[in-house]
Amino acid sequence: VTTGYLLSGKKSQTGSKVTKTNTTAGTNDESTFKDPAEGVLENGGINGEGTHHLTRDGGPTQTAYLTSTVIDLGSFVGKKVKVWGQTIDAKHAGWLMDIGKVQVVE
Repeated sequence: VTTGYLLSGKKSQTGSKVTKTNTTAGTNDESTFKDPAEGVLENGGINGEGTHHLTRDGGPTQTAYLTSTVIDLGSFVGKKVKVWGQTIDAKHAGWLMDIGKVQVVE
């Protein structure tokens, strides 16, 4: 049973297959994860919302706070990335996203 699970590939909560390379991770589920953003991925959320944040041009008001039900964002910290996600409700974050795909751009 374990071998079968490992060979089948990890599935996201949306049922799409999750892939990972050195420069990309996530799912191609564009119907769920359709909101893009680009910036430098850093550790830390805001007041318990998000596990990471995306520092973007334009200063602190442009920061996007991120979490992911699909991938481990930790391996992309410190890199300039493009992410695709789903905007979710937040109390403290100006923009909070559930990330489904991340790609290194530099």
